[in-house]
Amino acid sequence: MWTYLGRVIKQGRAWTDAEGVQHPAQWNRWTDEEKAAKGLVWNQDLQPVPFDNRFYWSADVPKALDDVDAVDEDGNPLLDEDGVQIITKGLKSNAIAQVKATAAGLLQPTDWMVTRKAETGTAIPDSVLDYRAAVRTASGTIETAILGTTTLEAFKALYDAPVDADGMPTGNAPINDWPDTI
Repeated sequence: MWTYLGRVIKQGRAWTDAEGVQHPAQWNRWTDEEKAAKGLVWNQDLQPVPFDNRFYWSADVPKALDDVDAVDEDGNPLLDEDGVQIITKGLKSNAIAQVKATAAGLLQPTDWMVTRKAETGTAIPDSVLDYRAAVRTASGTIETAILGTTTLEAFKALYDAPVDADGMPTGNAPINDWPDTI
């Protein structure tokens, strides 16, 4: 990460040096020699540690697995305008919401057949009924797997596809194990 007089200089942002000269946001296009001439110093120790933002807020701050009551800096409950406790959704709740949305999206293209059946009595093809049942079953299976996790590592494992001895995927990750389309 580049610094100037100990201050981190962010890429894509203009900065002002000690003489009051403002440098453009495109400063990162300069050569290393040009950067050094302007007083910029490369500091490898300031490089951010990579992390998977699906599961972590930062490199060493994991997201909560379960829902958490929101509190202020003094530990007092945070309430909404109606006086109800604010809840910060955990990874499980967010994943289940995504599963439900995915299931709804997979069922939606055939919903009209269900409506037509209810309104006119027209039969729904068995292949469509089988597919819709498979989507609902998969949704239930995935939700059960999510709820069954008790550690972040177990939750993260739901996103790993099974692989063979050569490391080649042999199926879908448990979190994404939906039936094939009709």
